[in-house]
Amino acid sequence: MAGYRAGELSAAQAAQELGLSKARCYKLYSRYLQACAAGQAETWSPRVSGGDHRPDWPPEVAALLTRLLSSKPASSYSACASELLRRFNFKTNRASVRRWAIEARLAPDTRYKRTPKPVKRWQALEEGALWQYDVSPHAWLPDNPDKQALFDLLDDATRYNTGSRLYPAETLLAHLDFLPRAFQIHGLPLTLYLDYHSFFYTHNPDAFTQLGAALHFYGVALRYAPTPQAKGKIERRHDYWQKRLPPLLAADRILELEGANRLLDQLLPHVNQHEVHRELGITPEAARQQARAQKRSVLRPVPACPWWPFVWSQLHRTRVGDDGKVPVGSQRMSIDAPPRSTVVRCLRPDGDIYYLRNAPDPKAKPIVLLHCPVF
Repeated sequence: MAGYRAGELSAAQAAQELGLSKARCYKLYSRYLQACAAGQAETWSPRVSGGDHRPDWPPEVAALLTRLLSSKPASSYSACASELLRRFNFKTNRASVRRWAIEARLAPDTRYKRTPKPVKRWQALEEGALWQYDVSPHAWLPDNPDKQALFDLLDDATRYNTGSRLYPAETLLAHLDFLPRAFQIHGLPLTLYLDYHSFFYTHNPDAFTQLGAALHFYGVALRYAPTPQAKGKIERRHDYWQKRLPPLLAADRILELEGANRLLDQLLPHVNQHEVHRELGITPEAARQQARAQKRSVLRPVPACPWWPFVWSQLHRTRVGDDGKVPVGSQRMSIDAPPRSTVVRCLRPDGDIYYLRNAPDPKAKPIVLLHCPVF
């Protein structure tokens, strides 16, 4: 410091000799000058640093972080913090994970940081008044270039993720499997908010698609978004899963849909109960409990309806042959119906086939003429 004060050393040379940054060197020099003014230049010495008193993280935490940050693609820092809480109940934040990653030289997060998006223009007031529904095709599984379909449901009022499941592709049977799963767990909403996909929309306003008819049978209305941006809440949920799920699947070496869906079944309650939503400022579970405490829930329980398994089936009318038989796969089987009469064939998502006398009708009961279970 005396050499720098006398002009014998530059600031850069003084900092290099002391092994400090220039900013830290300037702070020390300021204190040295204060000591000189007080006549204590000969006895002055810098104060001792507080040091690093942070405890080391447990070995299992470090091992998991190494795996998550070394996978291709690597997990984000916020995803790592969330996984530490979910798996080990170890509470930390993304900044601490980032500091650990920099020290360990693992997957520094160098992606461009976008400015926070503004709060959107509106949302439903009541839980169950509107569920946003969409499908995201993406290469979810590691080492698999093919795209799989992630089906997603989000309550508009509370941001509660009421369903997420992976299927090989978006098909009618996949929709017929996914929706009743979510309804049986959470209840029936009043409206689904979706796009103009052919599974839902027909150009004839007085007609329903087969999936639309199934929803109408249980009083679930359809509202169509004019653009993808209009259903931004579910689109942002897709973005969340695309950043969160593939790295976790890669880190845990989960290569098939069955294992991926088991992981989703664990992630979904964790996300709903523990992760604070940016726009709401609370977790979706807290928002749901708040809505119910204020009597702002319009969810309806699933009715004890005998038509339930048949409504959520792929239906089409079939004529009984002159031999009194109907086609079942590559065979023909006898059925308790007159020849040349018309019956309704129901293909369930699990592969079972039913033949009914009539199409679903809330004023009648189903009459099963033939049941062919899948083997």
